[in-house]
Amino acid sequence: MSLTEYIQTRWDLLSQAAMNHVLVVALSVGIATVIGVGVGVLTYNRPRLSGIAIGASSGFLTIPSFALLGLFIPILGLGWTSTVVALVGYSMLPIVRNTVVGLRGVDAAMVEAGRGIGMSAAGVMLRIQLPLAWPVILTGIRVSTQMIIGIAAIAAYVAGPGLGNQIFDGLARLGSVNALNAALAGTLGVVVLALLFDLFYLVIRHLTTSRGLRV
Repeated sequence: MSLTEYIQTRWDLLSQAAMNHVLVVALSVGIATVIGVGVGVLTYNRPRLSGIAIGASSGFLTIPSFALLGLFIPILGLGWTSTVVALVGYSMLPIVRNTVVGLRGVDAAMVEAGRGIGMSAAGVMLRIQLPLAWPVILTGIRVSTQMIIGIAAIAAYVAGPGLGNQIFDGLARLGSVNALNAALAGTLGVVVLALLFDLFYLVIRHLTTSRGLRV
């Protein structure tokens, strides 16, 4: 059976796995964005704290995914919880770092102008600093998403959702019928999802960034 025939005969299974892959990545990036942007906002003007935050998230990224997921099994069990916690951790560095860099790059004159017209600190942050830093922050979110799409496939090791199950199943049965097709179909699915996510972020950037800030 060719790869095309394999995909056609197992389309329902592959599409469900792809949907689960999208959901776990989107959920993890969403949680990481809330946490990462929050940490960046709280620490960007405190070099020591921002250095600790970036260093901690960088350190987490160096932990091999197989080892981390294995350590999570006795603590968080198998499935979605272990997968989401791991993916959130791996997503943090680009988001925290880009939030700090983006906010530090905002023109101080713009901030002072906002304060001069009576805006509160929160108002300046929400209406001036975050919008101006948004393109840089979005780039960090985009990089995080691309990173964890591949890592999410490895989560099949802890019975996580997604296309990784196809890849692991195929690799475990290499030499048997359709084993290679299963691994290739899962891998191809991950590549396609990465491209679609990247296209999604290009659209979001176009829709949410003012023309003067587009590069």
